[in-house]
Amino acid sequence: MNPSGTGRHNRAVRTPLILLTGFEPFGGESINPSWLVAQAWHGKAIGPAQVQALCLPCVFGEANTAMAEALQRWRPRLVLALGQAAGRADITPERVAINIDDARIADNRGQQPVDQPVQRGAPAAHFSTLPIKAMVAALRDAGVPASVSQTAGTFVCNHVFYGLMQRLRRRRGVRGGFMHLPLMTEQASAHPGQPCLPLALMTHGVGVALHAAWSHSVDLQEPGGAVS
Repeated sequence: MNPSGTGRHNRAVRTPLILLTGFEPFGGESINPSWLVAQAWHGKAIGPAQVQALCLPCVFGEANTAMAEALQRWRPRLVLALGQAAGRADITPERVAINIDDARIADNRGQQPVDQPVQRGAPAAHFSTLPIKAMVAALRDAGVPASVSQTAGTFVCNHVFYGLMQRLRRRRGVRGGFMHLPLMTEQASAHPGQPCLPLALMTHGVGVALHAAWSHSVDLQEPGGAVS
């Protein structure tokens, strides 16, 4: 008999968590679809898991600190970081993060690192551990434009992606990755000629991608590369 009530048969079953992050607006924008989409999924279920949303600052260093604190606090089973990518026409799961910060514009604290490593002495690159091709296939089946991306850029999005994957090397059984979203239609008037998607479609698409990521432990083996 265990009077403390802490025996294994009395322990509450912990609901697995999915950490879904987005970014605050940057580059003069007043909104960022990555955070609006993440926020829309906060508290909702993906299979047996519950989504925990987090807004990251668009700031080198601070964004990775916030991610590290979230991993420690919530101990998610799966992590999907979202970011905004102007100029892209579809939703793009990222294949690889590289160990470089090379900012074309300043971040939200005015920092503009050039040719600096995300982490000194760390590997040159890390691959996503999410089933990126299965995610793309599920998105396309759902009528959402999607493709695999071979680069997450060299701004704060890649910074966070690299930092996340570096940390997940020490967290067994936790998978993670990054996915870019296009501009949303509400941003189109300020960006003539740039592709965009409705927020509702991107929100639906992220849910589809999360379901695929949760349910596929092994990725599909089909073409998803780029010619150039």
